[in-house]
Amino acid sequence: MKLIIKKAKRAFNRTKIPGARWVINQYIGCQHACKYCYAKFMCRWYDYGEWGSWVVARENIPELAEGKKVEGQVYMSSISDAYQPIEKKLELTRRILEVMDKGTELSILTKSDLVLRDIQLIKEFKDISVGLTVNGFDKEVKKEIEPLSPPIEKRVNTLRSLHEEGIQNYAFISPIIPGLSHIEEIVEKTKGFVDYYWFEFLNLRASGGKFKRWLKEISPESLEILSSQNGMEEQVASIEEIIKREGILAKGVYSHYP
Repeated sequence: MKLIIKKAKRAFNRTKIPGARWVINQYIGCQHACKYCYAKFMCRWYDYGEWGSWVVARENIPELAEGKKVEGQVYMSSISDAYQPIEKKLELTRRILEVMDKGTELSILTKSDLVLRDIQLIKEFKDISVGLTVNGFDKEVKKEIEPLSPPIEKRVNTLRSLHEEGIQNYAFISPIIPGLSHIEEIVEKTKGFVDYYWFEFLNLRASGGKFKRWLKEISPESLEILSSQNGMEEQVASIEEIIKREGILAKGVYSHYP
């Protein structure tokens, strides 16, 4: 894995992510190397090789974030994972949490149980939520498209640990691929200790042509549904039925259909 050290001009940038006003990205690129990752578009400006083979660490972000106050929710992170493996060594995320204004409304989304390392720091924030991406893929499918990310069971157990520590948590069920994602199973496993859910279907366009070709080969039925307005309307309705039947709180269901 290639590590590139850079400096940033600012810590917080505006975002259109639902519910958030700002993003903070101490890393660009991600070692989890998920094949569908929407952030692959960053390769246009960071030509260091295939997505997942490099990470840019913006070493001065903690200093830029120190004590700075912003209004509205801050989302961490949109073009990386704040708790990808390199964080164990560099601790940029930890340093940001140490110095960030504790009145910041902060939402952290990760696929890693490494977030539990910073439990005590997280507890210092007045308004914070921590989400884990859990997508319900079989082990073989996960091995294909999320080869280097932590196992789903570890993520589920992390949600449970966050709940036990009194930290508001959420399950980000994404990307939903009809026929490959076992949504009801994930909800059943987590509803006793998850505060709320987000549901997001695969964004075909953002996942890229290479992933689309893979999906066509592995599960053409899934591709057909994701490409069909009627198919997606039925899929969204099925998620809404699960939400109603299970009595869970959902903040949104996103289809990305044009």
